[in-house]
Amino acid sequence: MDLLAAESNNPNHEFITFAIGMSSPVNYLPIVIQSAVAIGFVALALGASHLLGPKRKTAQKEESFECGIEIQGNARYPISIKYFLTAILFVLFDVEIIFFYPYAVNFKEMGIEGFIAVLAFVGIFMAGFIYVWKKGGLEWEK
Repeated sequence: MDLLAAESNNPNHEFITFAIGMSSPVNYLPIVIQSAVAIGFVALALGASHLLGPKRKTAQKEESFECGIEIQGNARYPISIKYFLTAILFVLFDVEIIFFYPYAVNFKEMGIEGFIAVLAFVGIFMAGFIYVWKKGGLEWEK
């Protein structure tokens, strides 16, 4: 028995027919074609620049160039881990703010369950903040 024929008595028959039709592999053909064209264009552009571009290497072209400023020393000196911790903390709390936006927009519809979820979310972040604070991650000069 055909699946669509069996579902014809179902009140959701139109939705089921639409959903089955949407999952067909032929519906993904435009995405595949667009991806192939994009990848082909990138490959063609890179290949053309490699084949047609100048190939003269000189000592001056091989030197590092930073905003028109002459090179001063080695760029491979060690940097304090505090710099990286500060950067990671910035990203962490920046992402926290991003997650607050949907809550701020929909706080009335979310009700008490949404409020409790946001309190748990803030509690986890505050626990992490207090941990970093106690470990000295926010003290730049030490």
